[in-house]
Amino acid sequence: MSSDAPSFIISRRRAAAWLALGAAALSLSALAAEPAPFPEKGRPIRIVLGLAAGGASDAQARFVANKLGEVLQTPVIVENRPGASFILATEEVIRAAPDGYTFMYAPSSVVAQNPQTLAQVRYDPFKDLTPISLGARGPLVLTVHASVPARNVQELVAYIKANPGKMSYASFGTGTSSHIYGEAFARQAGLDVVHVPYKGGADAAKDFLAGRVQYYFDAAPNAIQNTATGKVRMLAVAAPKRSAMLPEVPTMTEQGVTGVDMASWLGFYGPARMPAPVVARLNGALAQVLAMPATRDFFRQGAYEAESSTPQQLADLTRTTYDQWAETIRKLGLTKQ
Repeated sequence: MSSDAPSFIISRRRAAAWLALGAAALSLSALAAEPAPFPEKGRPIRIVLGLAAGGASDAQARFVANKLGEVLQTPVIVENRPGASFILATEEVIRAAPDGYTFMYAPSSVVAQNPQTLAQVRYDPFKDLTPISLGARGPLVLTVHASVPARNVQELVAYIKANPGKMSYASFGTGTSSHIYGEAFARQAGLDVVHVPYKGGADAAKDFLAGRVQYYFDAAPNAIQNTATGKVRMLAVAAPKRSAMLPEVPTMTEQGVTGVDMASWLGFYGPARMPAPVVARLNGALAQVLAMPATRDFFRQGAYEAESSTPQQLADLTRTTYDQWAETIRKLGLTKQ
């Protein structure tokens, strides 16, 4: 440029250059702010389960994980963190980054009962977790070891009363639904029995099948599997109505014991503050998996119904179930242990 060019022309050209640089910077900033696609192909997703491997919930979680990996085109693994009535697993999920790569498959007791029955629970199910989708519905089943001469609930009550303090029942762990059902049954029927908590269904089944504990409110898939051995009998379902998968098994209410009639379910929860697009992506993928005929058939083999929901529907179900258990716990006079 000529040295005698007007200064205003130089100023205009410099301004244009600065504007161009600014526009480029804004464009790069916008690209940087745009979230990466979820999930990143090849980055593993963890489904944390607070129960030992080998139980019914573990089998369901692994089946879903396999199908979910196909839908999302990335590895999905199940990580078992048994112990402390699912508290260890729940706390691990709460501490995880809310990026969608870690969430849990949990029974309703984790969000509806544990916070009200276990003193060591420090989490708030409504503030510390993100509901993603319902997973399955299914009842607990009152099962009795074959060594006990009882073919129905009334006969079991009579036998326990004839042997006060000598009978024991198993549970998935203190504060879980199987424990509270057992406690409600004992209170309603006036039974003198011993509660024996375990780390999960698989651990409880070992002692139950061996006859070291005499009865057990078990998950339906486990109850069916154990009954097939000939060492166990199913006496009743702990649900408002008979299960379509077990139509021949009457409810507790039908046999004269009330207050042990709430349906059980399992759901998928992530840590708090998960981005809405990530929740929506997981919810849609889970809905696709849970609607597959293969998934429905697999769950039905264990008397569970695979069922998805929106995140809000799961949030509402969590609140309703929590309130129902609060009333039951109040009536039983249970305090946190």
